[in-house]
Amino acid sequence: FNDADRFRPRMSNLAVGLTIFAIALFKKVVLADGFAEIATPVFTAAEQARALTALDAWRGTIAYGLQLYFDFSGYSDMAIGLARIFGISLPLNFNAPYRATGIVDFWRRWHMTLSRFLQMYLYIPLGGNRRGNARRYANLMITMLLGGLWHGAGWNFVLWGGLHGAFL
Repeated sequence: FNDADRFRPRMSNLAVGLTIFAIALFKKVVLADGFAEIATPVFTAAEQARALTALDAWRGTIAYGLQLYFDFSGYSDMAIGLARIFGISLPLNFNAPYRATGIVDFWRRWHMTLSRFLQMYLYIPLGGNRRGNARRYANLMITMLLGGLWHGAGWNFVLWGGLHGAFL
C-alpha cells in the first residue's frame, strides 16, 4: 500500500480484473443461483417432512454442493477481480476442490485463505504437529471446531467442524 505507483490505473489490471469479475459474476448469478433452483425445493420438501425419492435426495444434495461452491467461489473471485482493477493482487481462494483425492486434499483446495488463517493463527500456535500424534490430532480437532464456530454460532457448525476434524 505504500507504493503509490502500484495504484496508478493500468489497462492490463483493468482488463484482467474485469475478466475475473465477469467470470465470477457468471458463477454466482447463473451457476450458483441455477443450482439453488434445483436444491431449494428438495430441502423445502425435506423440511416439511414430505417423502423424497432417492433420486430427488441425491439431486438436491449434489445441486446444493455445487450451489455452495459456485456461490463462495464466485464471491471470492469477484473480490479478486475488483482488487485487481485497483492494482491489488489477492490470493486465489478455491482451486477445484471437488477434484480433490481425499479430505486433506479437499482442504488444501477449498477456502484456502481461511485454511491458511486457521493454520497460522490456531493450529501452529497450539503446537501443530510438533508434540506427537496425540497432541497433533487434538490441535487439529480444536482448529476445526473453532473453524466451524467461525462459520456460525450454532451446534450444527460445531458438529460440522468436529466431523471435518475427525475426517482429517
